[in-house]
Amino acid sequence: MPLGGRLTRQIQRALPVYAAIIFVVSFLSFHESVSSSLKSADLWKRDFHSKPSSKALGDLFPKKIWQTWKVDPLAFEERDLMSAKTWTAKNPGYRYEVLTDSNDLHYVETHFGPNALNRPDIVYIYRTLTARIIKADILRYLVMYIEGGLYVDIDVEALKPVERFIPDRYVEKDIDMVIGVEIDQPHFANHTILGPKSQSFCQWTFMCKPRLPVMLKLVDNIIKWLNEVAQKQNVPISEITLDFDEVIVGTGPSAFTNAVLAELSTRHGQKVTWDTFHNMAESKLVGGVLVLTVEAFAAGQGHSDSGNHNARTALVKHHYHASNWPNRHPRYNHPVYGEVEKCNWDVECVALWDISKWEFENLPEEEQAKMIAEKQAAIAAEEAQANQDQAPMQIPPS
Repeated sequence: MPLGGRLTRQIQRALPVYAAIIFVVSFLSFHESVSSSLKSADLWKRDFHSKPSSKALGDLFPKKIWQTWKVDPLAFEERDLMSAKTWTAKNPGYRYEVLTDSNDLHYVETHFGPNALNRPDIVYIYRTLTARIIKADILRYLVMYIEGGLYVDIDVEALKPVERFIPDRYVEKDIDMVIGVEIDQPHFANHTILGPKSQSFCQWTFMCKPRLPVMLKLVDNIIKWLNEVAQKQNVPISEITLDFDEVIVGTGPSAFTNAVLAELSTRHGQKVTWDTFHNMAESKLVGGVLVLTVEAFAAGQGHSDSGNHNARTALVKHHYHASNWPNRHPRYNHPVYGEVEKCNWDVECVALWDISKWEFENLPEEEQAKMIAEKQAAIAAEEAQANQDQAPMQIPPS
């Protein structure tokens, strides 16, 4: 029999086997395909109907707590260490970092130098400044722009965990900043000394998400202001002199407040003024900025209806022991009537100070000089008495 015929019969006999094999392979492939399709469909269905978490979208505040100080925590004085421990103890899941006088410039150069945001004006200003309080203000804004999280002054104690900073009725992804009222005394808005400080948000404690334009805009405003001051005083920026009010208005709470209100006005499409936040009974969310009542960050001040630190809404306690910068940038001190700030925003006290100052300025120079001499003599007598009271008691020999 020819070879071709034998091959043909062998192929014919093997065809059922080949067909069975092809059927099994096809069935398994189809079953796997169907199973895979069902799994994909089930996954698609779950993904479609499941709302993505805000964390996945990057909508949460970074879990970081930032402070700035002269030295690192290993060299903290006891009082600073005790305050710092409250933040780590109440927020164990948060990163805690302190920028110091030894590494602050490196931080600014790293993030704003030519290999990063390339802002040589910021690096130059920071490197040139000698006024520590100005550098401290600028640094907190720069850190919050780059990192986000919570900034808190070194002398601020945590009363509640950071999670309590945002009330339950708000959604974190809708919030870009968390700030609190510090001074709410619009009655003094036109006062020559108290006016610029009478309506302000607190900047010793606040929260930000990273890369908020308002933080960088605030720094730009400060740079412009510093250049204007240097030009006015006809000195380099390193040699400018500033009093207390200039610091507050130029880089401190007033500058912070003005920048936030300007940002809110831009977001809201119309001018947002302090009236929106005057005498708040509860927190408000305006244009992505959550503003807490004065009791949150500034309780116990004795003004602005700030309440006390035992309240449920009090979140921090400011001890003010690091606030010795007014010694280098003094407040206006009348030679006879002293500082109007000592009235602590009491209406009658401020009115009496204003009247007394006005009457003094309308006296003859000889009478003014006499009153100043009498005041200085009274101060010297008080200091002598205080020194005497503090002197150790001398025990006579028996």
